[in-house]
Amino acid sequence: MDLPGMSVWYWIIPLLTGVIGGIVGFLMGRRNRGLETHQQVRSLTESCQKAKEELEACRKQLAAANSEAVLEEIPYDYKAARTVFGETVQKDDLKIIEGIGPKIESLFHNYDIKTWRSLAETSVAKCQEVLDSGGDRYKIHDPSSWPLQARMAHENKWKELSRWQDEHKRGKL
Repeated sequence: MDLPGMSVWYWIIPLLTGVIGGIVGFLMGRRNRGLETHQQVRSLTESCQKAKEELEACRKQLAAANSEAVLEEIPYDYKAARTVFGETVQKDDLKIIEGIGPKIESLFHNYDIKTWRSLAETSVAKCQEVLDSGGDRYKIHDPSSWPLQARMAHENKWKELSRWQDEHKRGKL
């Protein structure tokens, strides 16, 4: 083999073949990856839609359960409340609920939620809406337990309420 006598084409042709093969392989791989990504997106979209439908069904079921669970009027037992909390608890004082202070209580009063019973029958989403109406400074509060605590207060379950508040500092579930 005489290297100086070899034509330039002997070097260019394999080089061009390699470059063209690399480009074609890259484009085919990219196309297949695009198809896989499209299929994954479609699958995830379908899963997301199913999850949204299940969530909506659960919300409807919860709303139906909450509407059926209307509380009856129970006489307020101030003696039991005083025994457990060591101080006089005013009837329907929302501040007895862990996480509710005077300003948040006034927000609930603006929404005509003035009793333990009405707070117990309020959804967590509605409680969050009441908090949001107060502005950004109320974003740190978590109202998820407030209806539960209000139900205990309405039903004169003072020992359970006190124990629950001791176990769940800051009123978080």
